[in-house]
Amino acid sequence: MRLARITGNRWWILGAYAVTATALFCAPLVFSDFRLNLLAKFLAFAIVALGLDLIWGYTGILSLGHGIFFGLGAYAMAMYLKLEASGGKLPDFMGWSGLKELPLFWQPFEHFGMAVALGVLIPALLALGLGYFTFRNRIRGVYFTILTQALVIITTTLLVGQQAFTGGTNGVTGYSTLLGYSLAAPETKRALYWVTAAALIGIFILCRYLTGSRFGKVLRAIRDGENRVRFIGYNPAVYQMVIFTVSAAIAGIAGMLFVLHVGIISPSMLGIVPSIEMVLWVAIGGRGTLIGAALGAVLMNWAKSEFSTAYPDGWLFFMGAMFVIVVVFMPKGVAGLFQWKGGKRKWPVWIRGSGSGRKLKPGGEKEGSVPQG
Repeated sequence: MRLARITGNRWWILGAYAVTATALFCAPLVFSDFRLNLLAKFLAFAIVALGLDLIWGYTGILSLGHGIFFGLGAYAMAMYLKLEASGGKLPDFMGWSGLKELPLFWQPFEHFGMAVALGVLIPALLALGLGYFTFRNRIRGVYFTILTQALVIITTTLLVGQQAFTGGTNGVTGYSTLLGYSLAAPETKRALYWVTAAALIGIFILCRYLTGSRFGKVLRAIRDGENRVRFIGYNPAVYQMVIFTVSAAIAGIAGMLFVLHVGIISPSMLGIVPSIEMVLWVAIGGRGTLIGAALGAVLMNWAKSEFSTAYPDGWLFFMGAMFVIVVVFMPKGVAGLFQWKGGKRKWPVWIRGSGSGRKLKPGGEKEGSVPQG
């Protein structure tokens, strides 16, 4: 009977995933071009949240620098788009700064395939280097979090200061085509939306595979007791470096897709505030639940868009109240409302009450329970 319930729940979950995937791919039939573009941007944010949930929710390492990895991927795609829009000439901001020829590090981005590869490799290699020097030296907790914030400050300062090479505070913008297709054309927007939806589904499946494998079990063990993992013969630093690298690569993919929908990337999008917002998406959606992280990113950004439109002077208060309500009453996030345990839905304490309604024996055990010891 218990096996039947578990199997039934599994089919119910698979059915929910199938319905969600179908709804995503059918969205262009329902939404206007403007709403579809917003949804595509939110799906790109959901990809970032999946990567962040791997490192924070499953491994227990809080990173407040994922905006850097997201931004590096975005800059890689923006550099290609800018060179395509320039038609073989120098980008306009380089000419204004007095440059006469294209810088050497810009030249690989003249090719779409190379730009996509670098948009994944650059964030991954940066994360691998940072992880090697931090995790190997057992830098953990708040110290690692502060280090990632310092990386954000260094990177944004560098991007702003090197205006001749990066566009400065204005960033990289002013492009209108991708592989010869107009980014403003409705057909192109729909195609890019489908690409983003497919990327989200593919990365979600990859994350599910990683977290459900033996590798994922080790990650959760590191989160719950790193010293115990080390004592039984595993090297936590290796697993932390690998998952941090994978998480950064996923953020880079999200950044490339984001630029295609928004049409601009600037240092302000890589700052500390965007990185903190990414953490909030995961916390509100449900840390340690992939579907919760993706759902939190979409819901939070949708609420931000709707509240700022309807209440331009007070939307921040609504967002703050929403965050407080979720943290206080739903500590496991939105996904906690749909958790199952033992074949039954496990509602939050504030819904089901402090007790389960079963009486206690004089010894303190619930009726029907097996005494311990």
